[in-house]
Amino acid sequence: MDTKRSLKKNKPLSVEPVDTIEDGAALAASNSLARTLGILNLFTPAAPLWSTEAIIQSHGMSRSSGYRYIKALADVGLIAPVSNGYYILGPRIVELDRQIRQCDPLYIAGGPVMKELVTETKHSAHLCALFSGAVLCVRERLTDDSPANLFTRGQTRPLFQGAASKIILPYLRPHQLRSLHAKHASAIAAAGLGSDWSAFRATLAKIRTAGYTMTVGEFNPGVIGISAPVFNSEGHILGSIGIAGAESHFTRAEKDRCVTAVIQAGEQISERIGAISVGIDRPARAVG
Repeated sequence: MDTKRSLKKNKPLSVEPVDTIEDGAALAASNSLARTLGILNLFTPAAPLWSTEAIIQSHGMSRSSGYRYIKALADVGLIAPVSNGYYILGPRIVELDRQIRQCDPLYIAGGPVMKELVTETKHSAHLCALFSGAVLCVRERLTDDSPANLFTRGQTRPLFQGAASKIILPYLRPHQLRSLHAKHASAIAAAGLGSDWSAFRATLAKIRTAGYTMTVGEFNPGVIGISAPVFNSEGHILGSIGIAGAESHFTRAEKDRCVTAVIQAGEQISERIGAISVGIDRPARAVG
């Protein structure tokens, strides 16, 4: 018998390396988790109620996967069944929100400072955090005569509109700003932040030198917003503190006084975060 032919015939089947198999399993698990948690994004004030069938169709998943994902979310209380196969957001989210209010260094540090800021300026205050490609309001303190539809806890706004967002941009790292401009040049230009990269950089340099941003009517007509940056103890930008009020309530002297108060509030919150935080010293998240 031909020895070479025999060896070739009996050659073992190739086996995929263990690390490749493990990587594939990890990727599948990650994708499954992402799709499961992605279901939560469906629930909004405009669409608070979703049927099992609608959830499955919206994500283009198989029925077996859809039922499995829905059950997983319901079992831990992130969604809750109501009737006839419909779901709403679940009680666990309320529980988690309470824990955030008790534990989040940014939320905790902002409380006393915001109270003083509202007392001093007589305008509503909001504390915001950088959250991926947007800015999230994490705490607000409203006055009795506060304008309608102000930024409130849990709301997000674009990264290029409003004082709360624009004040964060100058403190992002150069590579983050380049990435943002490459992806969102038209939105940046429309927001008045610069028609090209050079103009964008120049605008941000002016904002950084001033230490605050003031906008008028970018979300609510006739409403002025003034914001200053908030940092962690290592100088990484975390978010912003600001006030908002009716433009008719701001004289030139009032604007100057409020700007000073907001900048001081940002410095105070940054100092408090450095004193009380554990694990908050992190660079800004990937943006855009």
